[in-house]
Amino acid sequence: MPARDAQVGEYVQWLTVEKGRSRATIEAYERDIYAFLAWWGGDRALARVTGRDLEAYLNELRDTRAASSVARALSSLRGWWGFLIEEGQLSSDPSAYVTPSRRARTLPKPLPEEIVAQLLDGLPSETPVDLRDRALLELLYGTGARVSEVVGLEIQDLDFDEELIRVTGKGSKQRLVPMGRTLKSALREYLGPGGRSEFPRPRAHAHVFVNVRGGILSRQGIDLVISARALTAGISRSTVSAHVFRHSCATHMLAHGADIRVVQELLGHASISTTQIYTAVSITSMQRAYTNAHPRAHD
Repeated sequence: MPARDAQVGEYVQWLTVEKGRSRATIEAYERDIYAFLAWWGGDRALARVTGRDLEAYLNELRDTRAASSVARALSSLRGWWGFLIEEGQLSSDPSAYVTPSRRARTLPKPLPEEIVAQLLDGLPSETPVDLRDRALLELLYGTGARVSEVVGLEIQDLDFDEELIRVTGKGSKQRLVPMGRTLKSALREYLGPGGRSEFPRPRAHAHVFVNVRGGILSRQGIDLVISARALTAGISRSTVSAHVFRHSCATHMLAHGADIRVVQELLGHASISTTQIYTAVSITSMQRAYTNAHPRAHD
């Protein structure tokens, strides 16, 4: 599939140079495009793809992926085909009349506060890996940062004097988020003697979180840390993830009276409508608690 590799490579270069897309966005586009090409087959001409073929592919994705993931796959392919048409490599766009199915937005499922406390308060502080994992999980819950933002976090982004963290989000947009006392303490321990400096090649790069080989801790590495720590704490691994920490941070803050605009800024949401989904979670939790606790809430 060398010719197709070249086509994808040209598109990636265009996204990087002309559109200024972030590395994470470009990697997601590449994954979507190559997944479709693997499904379509290496010996079939791309010009033969029809809208019906694309619908069949998307229907298969809907069996295993969330609606938002299917929509992104379609968007990735649509962008690529548009580029190929502009370059004169294709004459028609098979995605022109294809739309992703609309599904009701599902509410995020945050962890109860007591479960978060059980997980975080039960973390040991005996080894460099322990200190790293504590700082990592405290940061995920304390800031609501996306996992990609945590992967890219550098030491220079931490301001201990002002108790602020500079986070680089989607589209390379930067925002400042508070560094709570518990998080500050965890980060200081990890970055102090006996923590990050004990990993191999501690000065090879400026990223905050490193793996056992001294390289940058990847999103897959973060997933493994979360799974291992949840298992040790006796918490189902299927209920905990980096994104669940983000959901939990937002939901718990709103439940304790935080202004929705503050939560929007903290999470880096471009639109307030994205943040408003967490108000629905808070209301649902309130209704459940009311029904369970009020003597006249049920028959």
